[in-house]
Amino acid sequence: MTKIVVIGTGYVGLPAAIMLARSGYTVVGVDIDKKIVEAINNGVLHIDEKELQELLNLQEVRKNLIGMATPSQADVFMVAVPTPLDDRKKICDLSHVISAVESFLPYLEKGNLVIIESTIPPLTCREIIIPLLKKSGLEVGTDILLCHCPERILPGNVFEEIVHNDRLIGGINRKSSLAAREIYSSFVQGDLYLTDDVTAALCKLMENTYRDVNIALANEFALVAEGLGVDIKEAIFLANKHPRVNILNPGIGVGGHCIPIDPWFIKEVDPKHTNLIMTARRINDEMPEKIASQIRKKVRDLVKPQIVALGAAYKPDTYDIRESPAIKIVNLLREDGYQVELYDPLVKEYAYDSLLDVVEGKDCLVVLVEHKKIVEELESNLELIKSRMRNPLIVRFYL
Repeated sequence: MTKIVVIGTGYVGLPAAIMLARSGYTVVGVDIDKKIVEAINNGVLHIDEKELQELLNLQEVRKNLIGMATPSQADVFMVAVPTPLDDRKKICDLSHVISAVESFLPYLEKGNLVIIESTIPPLTCREIIIPLLKKSGLEVGTDILLCHCPERILPGNVFEEIVHNDRLIGGINRKSSLAAREIYSSFVQGDLYLTDDVTAALCKLMENTYRDVNIALANEFALVAEGLGVDIKEAIFLANKHPRVNILNPGIGVGGHCIPIDPWFIKEVDPKHTNLIMTARRINDEMPEKIASQIRKKVRDLVKPQIVALGAAYKPDTYDIRESPAIKIVNLLREDGYQVELYDPLVKEYAYDSLLDVVEGKDCLVVLVEHKKIVEELESNLELIKSRMRNPLIVRFYL
């Protein structure tokens, strides 16, 4: 297997395409966005990842990687397209995956390997993908191999994670798993664990659901502590002194493409046994409104308060704003008529030159996302920042 077509060149697909090209494969990165295709062919990374840009600059990578708007014949077809949540039905929207598979059906040949990297509900390979592939006239599992290898990366640290994280290789049979392992072993330095496609899908969802449930517990503790007048940071510190307790820090909600989405995919396949999972999801979904309520209480004595909110990303020290609870909080306040300006030093559309300038004449500074850069700037210039504000009210959450 020497030629690989990667369908979808976003946060997941493009890093994989670059790593495979560096490993010596001929790689075609396919995307419906013509600007992304042009960027790939011009050697320009459209995601903010310094190490990946350095790899894309390498002569051998530029030689092996080409961007195209449509698939072509290949030995391996890798699907790395988004699988968003249908907000109304609360089920996985597989339309992008289905379109991706249908796009390369005309190019399938005997001996090809199909890899699904997109996050999908369990049984998707068996109930959706296999019937689609059979339209080629080839037998799946013998003529065509199929594997689900869910991605494990974190925006802002993609290179480190795509190389060093362990990976799950979930083939529909052992032959499929072995073929996919050969591909991933070309660049993954973490361990490669062979399993089946359903187990691989469930494990990916379990990983993010585990985090969601534990975050929800910390967030609920924070709400209880607030009602009791207890410092939640101190309470968690002391509770964690127990040798078998490790409570996470609470936050303003849960964002990103994985944690707030994946638990729903488990509920989709088994609504009966997901009561705890759905309770956690509800707790975390309600946090932006609860944080917005706390901000309203802080400024209730001010007339037409002017608020500056810091942090638009979904978590500290990343530029990713997908499903950001901070943005939801700001929108909730704006819907109530509050004047709120949102800034984030790591997100281009919310960038600012100086914190001293953005707080000039403002009444309230709310730190929603504790980027290291924000915290350092705030703490090193606290008194000067207060002197620039009309009403020096500074609100920080769980820092």
